[in-house]
Amino acid sequence: MIAVIALSPALDVTHHVDGVDWAGVNRPASVRAVPGGKGPNVARTLRALGADVLLLGLAGGSTGAAVQGGLQEAGVPAVFTQIAADTRRTFAVVDTRRGEVASFYEPGAQVSAPEYARFVASYAEVLPRCTAVVLSGSVPPGLPATAYAELTLAASSAGVPVVLDTSGEPLLHGASAGPAIVKPNLAELATAAGRDLRWAGRRDQAAVLAAAAQLRELGAHAVVVSLGAHGLIAVTRDGAWHALPEPVPGNPTGAGDAAVAGLAHGLAQGSPWPERLRHAAALGSATAAAPIAGEFATHHYQLALEKLRVRQMEQE
Repeated sequence: MIAVIALSPALDVTHHVDGVDWAGVNRPASVRAVPGGKGPNVARTLRALGADVLLLGLAGGSTGAAVQGGLQEAGVPAVFTQIAADTRRTFAVVDTRRGEVASFYEPGAQVSAPEYARFVASYAEVLPRCTAVVLSGSVPPGLPATAYAELTLAASSAGVPVVLDTSGEPLLHGASAGPAIVKPNLAELATAAGRDLRWAGRRDQAAVLAAAAQLRELGAHAVVVSLGAHGLIAVTRDGAWHALPEPVPGNPTGAGDAAVAGLAHGLAQGSPWPERLRHAAALGSATAAAPIAGEFATHHYQLALEKLRVRQMEQE
């Protein structure tokens, strides 16, 4: 079983508008509200892949109830620790005429020490049944930046590998706890490394590989960097690879979460790194092609697999 941890889930609301007027009234052609945030997106993708998955999270208020109800409707097993504060919402406005997306993220719900202690107890109960753990998303107000590091150490003590997808201080603390994989995007990696990074082609790869190596030096076993439309780079003890998908139009919201699900799925199955990276990149590409955040169509995934290229990279 793969356990997915959602400390800061959300209700994702997506509006599709044919030509957004930011100074006037807009009438969306379609509106969807689904459980979101990184954890639910990862869990939903794993469920679609046929994996045995359990989402563990924190939820409160009417928005939290909507998240729980949506996951139940989607057939995603979930256990939530109830909190007093309302679960946050995120909004994506998709301009179908321009092919652009604007996203708005509310801050996470405040979590008290007793609420978090109840969550940690439920987490400890499921660890013996897990083949992998995914720690994904921001750390909500009320919790220390070391929260993911502590959850990683608990999993490691139970012999369970961890995939960590977060940013800022929680990423640095979490990497030092020895997760199997950390997955920053390029901006998050740049912040962690303390210098500007870009990706405009192979001439930029040395700087990106060096920054990823810094996270490995902290303690992460492998680092997978999301480059958006330019795919994924994996830096591991066995080598480095770049998975480059074909460009696809659509909504990139949730594409990184789908890639995390692919990495966790491959980790649990023991797939070789090139195959694991190819699987993850194809899932990210297929999710970007879907109209709703955090979903993908099987035919988009198969098409992405067929067109995707994986090349080995030279590490200095």
